[in-house]
Amino acid sequence: MTLMEKELVKPISNNQRSATKSTTLEYTPEIAKEMAPLYEKVKDVIPPVEWPQMAPLIKAINELKKSRNAVILGHNYMTPEIFHCISDVVGDSLQLAIEASKVEADVILQCGVHFMAETSKLMNPEKTVLISDSKAGCSLASSITAADVRALREAYPGVPIVTYVNTSAAVKAECDICCTSSNAVDIVESFDSDKVIMVPDEYLAKYVATKTKKEIIAWKGHCEVHERFTAQELENYRQANPGLKIIAHPECPPEVIETADFTGSTAAMINWVQDKRPAKAMLVTECSMSDNVAVDTPGVEFIRPCNFCPHMKRITLQNVYEALLDMKEEVTIDPKIAKRARASVERMINAVAK
Repeated sequence: MTLMEKELVKPISNNQRSATKSTTLEYTPEIAKEMAPLYEKVKDVIPPVEWPQMAPLIKAINELKKSRNAVILGHNYMTPEIFHCISDVVGDSLQLAIEASKVEADVILQCGVHFMAETSKLMNPEKTVLISDSKAGCSLASSITAADVRALREAYPGVPIVTYVNTSAAVKAECDICCTSSNAVDIVESFDSDKVIMVPDEYLAKYVATKTKKEIIAWKGHCEVHERFTAQELENYRQANPGLKIIAHPECPPEVIETADFTGSTAAMINWVQDKRPAKAMLVTECSMSDNVAVDTPGVEFIRPCNFCPHMKRITLQNVYEALLDMKEEVTIDPKIAKRARASVERMINAVAK
């Protein structure tokens, strides 16, 4: 970004900020009328009592995006008002990583957790990348360090290391290639080695091991949302809801995956529901995704086992608005780490494109 471009996206002054808050964030009859078509889309997943607080923020955010020349990337686990009302690009980790590399706007605001914002910065080092709460972390990302990866290389010399995208840039820099839950099997199969190390998700590694003849050496990291699901819980839901179709994420424990009717990435889960259109469906993943899918699949009744991700829920309309207003919190990566980490992500994207 040039000096002139940076001047164009400098923080709004205190006087401007006060004026913006006082004139934009009130729920007026005019805003109610303007935002009515948008609410019509999400009315089944956002209670009417909550909309008056959301609508002014949504309007303000969408206006700020234009003035900042910003684009918002929204993960499937975002709440509906973020996913459907302010996000320009939505999807799973793979979709967002690919789309991040194509963004032409000056500013990228990541509605997701910190490792996702880092990935966007890796793919667009010259862009300003923001996350509205830098404390939005990930239990998987925090389960492994760059030093841990170096120790694995020493313990298993010559064995390729595949890292789930749910890791820090520092960890990505130490690994051979990234993967997501949607392409993990293909990435593992792309190596000639009969052994592959997968970090940090133990359950994803075990799932991949059922799909390949290669020996998978797994790290023992877990997603704090998916690891809480149990096979007995799923069976209880099935008994209480005849005809229920259960769709699980591969970060779930193996016994949960065995109980499910289908297992796949968040994108694959969405596609399965949209293609099959079951009368009743249960998405065994972060709770907000059911709301987001329900908006686009009328006629499907969603049974919701609500396991929320506390990190994803740190991202709110209010702090997204403040992030764009004040151009905070900016994501930066040490250039020496970024170069190697970017190569790991690019190898994944190139492998998917083949």
